[in-house]
Amino acid sequence: MPEPVLDLISIGRSSVDLYGQQIGGRLEDMASFSKAVGGCPTNIAIGTARLGLKSAVITRVGDEQMGRFILEQLQREGVETRGVVVDPKRLTSLVILGVRDEKTFPLIFYRSDCADAALDESEIDEAFIASAKAVVVTGTHFAIPNAAKAQRKAIAFARKHGRKVVFDVDYRPNLWGLAGHAAGEERYIRSDTVTQHLQAILPDCDLIVGTEEELHAAGGSEDTLAAIRNIRGLSKATIVCKRGPMGCVVFPGAIPASIEDGIKGPGFPVEVYNVLGAGDAFMSGFLRGYLSDEPIETCCTWANACGAFAVSRLLCSPESPTFAELQFFLKQGSPHRALRHDVAINHVHWATTRRPQAATLMALAIDHRSQIEAMADEAGVPRERIAVFKRLAVDAAARIAKGTEGFGMLLDGRHGREALFRAGDHGFWIARPLEVPGSRPLRLETDADGSLGAALNEWPVDHVVKVLAFYHPGDDAELKAEQEATLKRVALACRQVGRELLVEIICSKNGPLGDDTMASVMRRLYAIGIKPDWWKLEGQPTEAAWAAVDAAIAENDPYCRGVVLLGLDAPLPELEQAFRLAQTAKTVKGFAVGRSIFGEAARGWLAGTLDDEAATAMMAERFGRLVDAWQGSNS
Repeated sequence: MPEPVLDLISIGRSSVDLYGQQIGGRLEDMASFSKAVGGCPTNIAIGTARLGLKSAVITRVGDEQMGRFILEQLQREGVETRGVVVDPKRLTSLVILGVRDEKTFPLIFYRSDCADAALDESEIDEAFIASAKAVVVTGTHFAIPNAAKAQRKAIAFARKHGRKVVFDVDYRPNLWGLAGHAAGEERYIRSDTVTQHLQAILPDCDLIVGTEEELHAAGGSEDTLAAIRNIRGLSKATIVCKRGPMGCVVFPGAIPASIEDGIKGPGFPVEVYNVLGAGDAFMSGFLRGYLSDEPIETCCTWANACGAFAVSRLLCSPESPTFAELQFFLKQGSPHRALRHDVAINHVHWATTRRPQAATLMALAIDHRSQIEAMADEAGVPRERIAVFKRLAVDAAARIAKGTEGFGMLLDGRHGREALFRAGDHGFWIARPLEVPGSRPLRLETDADGSLGAALNEWPVDHVVKVLAFYHPGDDAELKAEQEATLKRVALACRQVGRELLVEIICSKNGPLGDDTMASVMRRLYAIGIKPDWWKLEGQPTEAAWAAVDAAIAENDPYCRGVVLLGLDAPLPELEQAFRLAQTAKTVKGFAVGRSIFGEAARGWLAGTLDDEAATAMMAERFGRLVDAWQGSNS
């Protein structure tokens, strides 16, 4: 057999977790929920992938939207999914969870004849198991006869090919039929039957991980040290005992006289917000070290830190840290016991867990409202016609994109609502404006309608928030302060609801544009805590100006996705020249141009001198010309 290409394959549960968002309330009273991928082995696959391991999962999901959500999220996280079976007969399992207080976390498992419980030994492929350094089996799936056979078969293949077997005890009494549906949070009920099942697994394991209660279940004793000794009597595995805020203790060999004499990894003193998923994050951190041949002490540190992140945040897999985030925390620490309030750590987490993005971005911007309204008024046609024209713009962009990545559109919800729906059909990157057109100081359209956060919550999760500020370093202090306050409010709302932010800055309308003008604005916004995912900037006058933009980003946010160039209704030859100059900058990733592409077509179509096809073709030709110019200059 060839050398393994994967670090681990985890086996067992995969679910969609629905977390109640009203912290401190009863599950009966929850009014809204956050959705996330869940299930112990699936959480471990995601957690280890975020930490840099090559992970895979063997499980089943339903042939429906929730199953596709799990598959798509696994792929976004970089988890190998060829071991995921799509079950046409069963539904994806669901878990509904809440946070009542720091000790009470009600949850309900919806697992009646669910997809992952139907995992079958025929789905365990020997070559696939042999392709990984380790397999991770989980206790709950040994409660289901067919799933137990599947895990045992995987263990046998792993042992045959000299791979590691990792056992996460993962004891959920009600999933063994020992407690009712309402007792999902119950962590321990003594059962000789469960102990017998688990002890049959122990001799084949290389690493056994569990809480004290889980080791009680595996060891058949409610005295922790006695339970660990019983496990040692059956297995030579390294035994890891998780002890919550006390960290963990590890026994690689003989069991000492006191549990305190094991290899200890101290915990991190953080506020407990939600313990659900903490064990999966702990396991992910431990495996990052264990499968990389790090010392046990390092494995413990990484495991405890990952567990600390999980208990300080609400969800399970989405809260697992990336390796960059873990290293940042271990190096910098945090002044906050509630890590979810640490702005610096949260930014690293956000920036390193965003959805994948193409290396370049070429966007047709038609989020214009006032300009196109003026065109319609001039043509003497109802403004309702604008919505039809914006759908034609989507068709034009699609003709050029042809389903390939790296293309996008800027569209609004006022005249472009239907166009937004159609743009989503083509897989475009989509950004939407918030600003009142032309406002200075900056005003938001949502201010007239109500809550900014509530409005953004209605947007699809992959829509980018775009806000335009006419901002010049020479503006008076009062104007700057007002605009900055609005930009900060938008940036905060974007992070709270999980939406990317594009900040568009136009300086030249209100003063001269020199080599440091734009960079000074960016540095100022960074200084007050605004870190956009994207910048949208006008063309700069010199290479030095673009170099200053590069430096401002490098100094303040190396995780920034980059800059896209705006057009300001410039003729196409001028834009092509601007492209060549902009591409001297490392951070410029593409363009988002509007009126230079659609302006003439809009006037002709609204006036009735161009039909749908002619207008669409004109926009496609101009967009295509700019795409060719960008790609040609970039080659």
